Amino acid sequence: MTRVLMVCLGNICRSPLAEGILKSKVDRNAVFVDSAGTGAWHSGELPDKRSIAVAKKYGIDLTDQRARLFLVEDFDKFDHIYVMDQSNYKNVCRLAPNDEAINKVQLILNESYPDENLEVPDPYYGGDQGFENVYKMLDEACLKIKNKLENA
Repeated sequence: MTRVLMVCLGNICRSPLAEGILKSKVDRNAVFVDSAGTGAWHSGELPDKRSIAVAKKYGIDLTDQRARLFLVEDFDKFDHIYVMDQSNYKNVCRLAPNDEAINKVQLILNESYPDENLEVPDPYYGGDQGFENVYKMLDEACLKIKNKLENA
């Protein structure tokens, strides 16, 4: 089974959306998807209500998810670690035990825009349209990830 981890700052906006979107696209018997945050402020909480709402609009339920902190052990548990922005990338790589672990980490939008190192903006302090925009970015990236995993 391939294991994929989505990571953002608090694990309540972007990474739960990415987790839910990818889960909706893959064979769950072949791919396990989870998400985590680089900060523990929201550990145990549901995703942001705006993430839940935009996912629901597209037929995806995020209410089974709970925020959790990214752990060093995640490098051993996951094959692919997708981060939402440069800050997440640096924070995750800082915990990496070796180069092999660092090689598992990549910016998720590099799936849609290879080598451009674009970031998924954090919609937390914005309005509902920010969550819609983030959903669309992640949906496109997750489709690319799904296709990559199926062709691996």
